[in-house]
Amino acid sequence: MDYIESLDNRLNTFVDYLFGERDSRVRGWLLLDSCLPTLCLTALYLLIVYLGTKYMKNRPAYSLKGILQVYNLGVTMLSLYMLVELILATWSAGYRLQCQGLYEAGEADVRVAKVLWWYYFSKLIEFLDTIFFVLRKKNNQITFLHVYHHASMFNIWWCVMNWIPCGQSFFGPTLNCFIHVCMYSYYGLSTIPSMHKYLWWKRYLTQAQLVQFILTITHTLSAVVVPCGFPFGCLLFQASYMFTLVIFFVNFYIQTYRKRQPKENRKIIVDPHDIKSTFQNGHSVSTNGTSFRKRQ
Repeated sequence: MDYIESLDNRLNTFVDYLFGERDSRVRGWLLLDSCLPTLCLTALYLLIVYLGTKYMKNRPAYSLKGILQVYNLGVTMLSLYMLVELILATWSAGYRLQCQGLYEAGEADVRVAKVLWWYYFSKLIEFLDTIFFVLRKKNNQITFLHVYHHASMFNIWWCVMNWIPCGQSFFGPTLNCFIHVCMYSYYGLSTIPSMHKYLWWKRYLTQAQLVQFILTITHTLSAVVVPCGFPFGCLLFQASYMFTLVIFFVNFYIQTYRKRQPKENRKIIVDPHDIKSTFQNGHSVSTNGTSFRKRQ
């Protein structure tokens, strides 16, 4: 125990040295006071993915249909709650779109921070996306982009909640919660065979995500052009991170939709026995839903 406490103190001292004084308004909130739990949960996630694929290699895949339906419904409802609450909280606080400082709205900023804590926590919940892939032996869906994004977002948002838990930070999560409502509802519907014929709109989820990233970059850089006191380094980091996602998702979109155009006179039908897709839970790379296959 003494070793763990010593390690915890050293890690947090180092992080505080890098980023400066933390926001006192979130002191004592679950998982935020120390970086060690977030780092350990991320390491456990990566270990489960690595060892889980090896464990499942010679074992039959699990269906998990019922669990996936409950999970997708739960994440959809959580995303809807965060979307509505972020809109209400920022509207009542009089937040600006162009640039919003960290301390301009008083107690209303704390309301925004509470919603964003749930957004941070949702990134932990979304680790289950990959674990479900492992149990269902969908190893082709466990791409670098999938793991990179899931692991990095959880840690990035730990930093966001400790140093910039409100103000300008609200915009990206608001867009992302809307995307997640659409995406996880799609995942849930894709587990119901009778709904397959209505799921024609999956490619537009990827397009919507790209629009989301571009809007977030624009919103972030607008605070650089016309500053309001929001930390400059945080703005540059967010814009850079979002730019990496744009590159990855554009490449994914080209590989998925431009290089695999259906040939003439071929009908696209739903194959209920091939339950996979080109979307990822949380970001459209892979899904726990259905797929479409060409019939010769």
